[in-house]
Amino acid sequence: MKLLSVNLGRPEAVPYTDHVDGVTGIDKRPVEGPVRVTAPGPKGVGGSGLAGDAVCEKKHHGGDDQAVYAVAREDLDAWERELGRPLRNGVFGENLTTSGLDVSGALIGERWRVGPDLLLEVTSGRIPCQTFQGHLGERQWVRRFTAQAAPGAYLRVIEPGEIRAGDAIEIVRRPDHEVTVAFQFRAVTTERTLLPRILAAAEWLHPEAVETARKYVAKYGS
Repeated sequence: MKLLSVNLGRPEAVPYTDHVDGVTGIDKRPVEGPVRVTAPGPKGVGGSGLAGDAVCEKKHHGGDDQAVYAVAREDLDAWERELGRPLRNGVFGENLTTSGLDVSGALIGERWRVGPDLLLEVTSGRIPCQTFQGHLGERQWVRRFTAQAAPGAYLRVIEPGEIRAGDAIEIVRRPDHEVTVAFQFRAVTTERTLLPRILAAAEWLHPEAVETARKYVAKYGS
């Protein structure tokens, strides 16, 4: 398992975002050399965990529990075949494009050592938005991406460090529960009856997903 590329985005004016200034950092591109990764701070205040990476809409993106976004190259390859077009690393807005790692099959709370120092922890799947759809330029992209249920993973920074393309990725901890990124994603999108079950991973799960699941249980039971 390895890191194929580290991808950073710059603020760019586009017609398809609802950001107040009309800008987005979703168009991320592979960079050479080391990139420092640290916890960026609370959501709404902190942006990306990667130095030099832009998060323009901090209400819904960025912050400690979404500090890093990873996508498997294998998933990009599958979408290439379905869409009939090439998809470069970073095109989904991911910071890390990986090889040999089942990102959407990772357990919530799973920890990855990337390079010699950086330690990351899986928190949730990525929920697609209209900016993502506009960036890809594919009709009904949000619906299609959601149906696929391979959203890639958001991660928090446990131990900061520098990373670069080619670094090894090692899974150093897998919690004892069933809640994968894909399972959690389905629970909060298309199969909400699964929501009570994601609370088995509440210790590590993105706080917003925990809140959603607890509200569901309070209303409908477990």
